[in-house]
Amino acid sequence: MPFDKIFDKWDIKEVEITDIGVRRHISLKPVSVLHSGGRHAKQQFEQSKVCIVERLINKMMRTEKNTGKKLKAYKIVKNAFELIYQDTGQNPVQVLVDAIQNAGPREDTIRLRFGGILVPKPVDVTSQRKVDQALLFIAQGAQRCAFRSKRSIERCLADEIINAARNAKCYSISKKEEKERIAKAAR
Repeated sequence: MPFDKIFDKWDIKEVEITDIGVRRHISLKPVSVLHSGGRHAKQQFEQSKVCIVERLINKMMRTEKNTGKKLKAYKIVKNAFELIYQDTGQNPVQVLVDAIQNAGPREDTIRLRFGGILVPKPVDVTSQRKVDQALLFIAQGAQRCAFRSKRSIERCLADEIINAARNAKCYSISKKEEKERIAKAAR
């Protein structure tokens, strides 16, 4: 029995990745359960083989409130996908992929030391890091929105993903633009 649906609802075969740079690093392989148990941590680029929805779930576990609570993060993402479908009428996995493509920074800065002086230098971001940064920014934006707020984390995550997919004003897009602006200033 092939597993080609996320949360037994959202078909992943109809999802298209338009950005050829990140196509290798956004995995949409059919999975039975969104829990790899860290099997991807054995080699350097194995995390690219983990389903993108599971990687979002893992990023949602990064705060002190959700640390190690994968089932809680799973339910947050599942309910957020329901809200995305209600708001847009589109496949939430496609909306997530579009959000990742829009929220990943293309440029970043590194610090070089010349003598006793630290000099920032702009560098291009690898496609793997672009996907990781986009997922992190989306998760951080949802957590910042829900902190000390009446809005639920599910609603905040859904809004963050929808706004990032539309390239509208949101936390993840503003963080991307901030990183690119700092890199442009370092040229």
